Amino acid sequence: MNRINEATLTKVPEVTLLFWIIKIAATTLGETGGDAVSMSMHLGYLVGTAIFAAIFLIAVAAQIKAKGFHPLLYWTTIIATTTVGTTLADFADRSLGIGYAGGTALLLVLLLASLAAWYWTLGSISVDTISTPKAEIFYWVTIMFSQTLGTALGDWTADTAGLGYEGGALLFSGLLLALVALYYRTKVSRTLLFWSAFVLTRPLGAVLGDLLDKPLAAGGLALSRYSASAVLVVFIGACILLFQHRAAEKAH
Repeated sequence: MNRINEATLTKVPEVTLLFWIIKIAATTLGETGGDAVSMSMHLGYLVGTAIFAAIFLIAVAAQIKAKGFHPLLYWTTIIATTTVGTTLADFADRSLGIGYAGGTALLLVLLLASLAAWYWTLGSISVDTISTPKAEIFYWVTIMFSQTLGTALGDWTADTAGLGYEGGALLFSGLLLALVALYYRTKVSRTLLFWSAFVLTRPLGAVLGDLLDKPLAAGGLALSRYSASAVLVVFIGACILLFQHRAAEKAH
């Protein structure tokens, strides 16, 4: 790749089918991994949030400091956002007592505020423009809010709305397929479709994670959170190591 092309690359991956496969696996891992620390290890939501928040901050700092796109570092940071999103949402929903609906509404406001501040400051919220430290900070803060919102939304759909884990998975899968149809058949803003899909993959991962590790009596499969998390780590690692990953090109 010549210097001109190198100068037009960002530090985030090209958005392909592989990107979305890893993203869904990472969000599912965020649910099982977050629950493993806060529930299986009996550390609680607040301690779990503190642990994963520290990992998230370290990963984001490394990502911003990096000179180019590194798949392993990028996806490690994404996984950090999913795990802290899981424990933070559970802390807000359950420990603070505001419930799934209240937590979902609060986090939706925070996500929209983050996107608005990003757009007002830099003039674009497209992932194709993530090439400066300031843009990266907005990008990762927005992702963290989207992951937390997705956890609360997934729990609200499965529990409060009464759809269960399988029903929730079907609902969010259907919504994602609708976004795919809009992408190929309409001229709806690609940026809007990207962030919509990014948010919706999180509740899909949340309900899939709960489906794997929740008790049979609660509608889950009662699998070990540790073993489910280990399988997901191996799967994500294989996707990173076995397939080519390219940085996204900046908008012209």
